Amino acid sequence: MANRKEEAPDAREPACLLCRRADADPDICGDKREKHGLCAHVFCLYFASLLSRKDKDRTGLMGFRTRDIRLAVSRAAQKAGLWAETQQRPQSCALPGAVGLPGEAPRLPLMGLLGSFQHCCVCGETGATIMCCQEDCDRWFHLPCAKDGACVTQYIAQYSAYCPEHRPDLKLEVTPEPETECPICMETVDDRETYGTMVCPACKRAWFHRDCIQGQALRAGVLCLHCPLCRDVRAFLPRMFIMGIRIPFRQPTWEDNDAFAELGERHNWCNAGECLYPGGREEAEEEGPQG
Repeated sequence: MANRKEEAPDAREPACLLCRRADADPDICGDKREKHGLCAHVFCLYFASLLSRKDKDRTGLMGFRTRDIRLAVSRAAQKAGLWAETQQRPQSCALPGAVGLPGEAPRLPLMGLLGSFQHCCVCGETGATIMCCQEDCDRWFHLPCAKDGACVTQYIAQYSAYCPEHRPDLKLEVTPEPETECPICMETVDDRETYGTMVCPACKRAWFHRDCIQGQALRAGVLCLHCPLCRDVRAFLPRMFIMGIRIPFRQPTWEDNDAFAELGERHNWCNAGECLYPGGREEAEEEGPQG
């Protein structure tokens, strides 16, 4: 099973080994990468509680060793034997039943990948690979299910994830005025701060939908994203990262393909009602009149 791609039920393209979806939203899961017969979304790899990334991207699949992934898939097919084995191994301080690869320190249990019996707390299906980072919480979920379940996944170093009960609680003691509109879509927001309705921590007057600011973040990138009302960055960006907004570390999309190159072009057409230059309106003198 580990040496061939899992095919999605109604699609020809291979499904991600970690979330089992071939058509997951790339804005949430990232692009799919294939190598050595394995297929996985970039962020499914980063958020998986059962894998650790190595220093070099050229190692395995996106820095995750092929051997680790294959071993995880192999051990997932031996659920009963693995459970008995983990009870005899040293325990991890992070999660119970830690196991490790030969020559490595004990790590998280490798039961949660393909074929695992870890049930997603959102969709109820098996194969969930992301565990809530809150100590003593045993909720698991798939990355594509995070949004539907009001889970928070932080797209910054450590790639922490939290279930609905333990997601960051940074609520400000403010409420929007009645009929307050999102400055991005101009639709009415909720009457309080919720998972789907957020507020700027700087001005505390800009209320916007999570989906709206997420779309804005994907287009603006970390270099140009700011509060849509007060344009604050210092307090705004950290809060967005903590609350699970994915902000790409790249230039804004409107800079792609020199979309605004024409703004740097000089005007080269004479607009006078009657152009007296012998060369015509589209010709220009090398030097203009001296003042």
